[in-house]
Amino acid sequence: MQKHGKRYHNVVKKAWGTADGQSKENPRHKPVSIQEAVSKVKQTASAKFDESVDIAINLGIDPRKADQAIRGTVSLPHGIGKTVRVTVVTRNQEAAALAAGADEAGFEPILEKIRGGWTDTDVIIATPEVMGELGKLGRILGPRGLMPNPKSGTVTQDVANAVKEVKAGKIEYRVDKAGNVHASVGKASFEAPKLVDNINTFLGTIIRAKPATAKGQYVKSVTISSTMGPGVKVDAQEAIKAHG
Repeated sequence: MQKHGKRYHNVVKKAWGTADGQSKENPRHKPVSIQEAVSKVKQTASAKFDESVDIAINLGIDPRKADQAIRGTVSLPHGIGKTVRVTVVTRNQEAAALAAGADEAGFEPILEKIRGGWTDTDVIIATPEVMGELGKLGRILGPRGLMPNPKSGTVTQDVANAVKEVKAGKIEYRVDKAGNVHASVGKASFEAPKLVDNINTFLGTIIRAKPATAKGQYVKSVTISSTMGPGVKVDAQEAIKAHG
């Protein structure tokens, strides 16, 4: 069992009025509304930096089946509070990409950097004609989640629009092998209504992405936490009802 430090236990007691514990009767393990969860997360974000607020959703699907390995993108209304570094790999749209806000754009110079192991960027967007060359670098980009993909909108002829969307708060999600989807939905310094908006937008997107072949309970659990804080359980069924 993971042991937590004094700071962790202090913030738990501050938010729930009791020490951490495994008992189901412990208030910390009682699912709450999204609004209350956000309030708890903001209370427990006590680090010296502006902590990210993350959401983890456990889904009742089998990611081993191709039609249940859900992935996609969602534009959060208030962004994630982070400056996203965007690199565009293209032969002929370098100027348009830079004008739209890309941090860098080009073709061979960027490929050469990646061949040398460079991955100091958050998102790579590419035009279709360069994917043959970029695909050869999958062993470098793949493990870091940087390989452009049409499903995530990062392989496109309209690089200017793609850059603007990513800079404005468009994020990618993908279910892992255990059926979990993780994402950052803002910063602890965000006003509570903005965090609630972002969380509802993300959760609604995941609900709409339910595979037709998924059986049984789809959303099993929803947890929200700050970078250094404890997880706060959300009443998943209440949240689902709110999305129709």
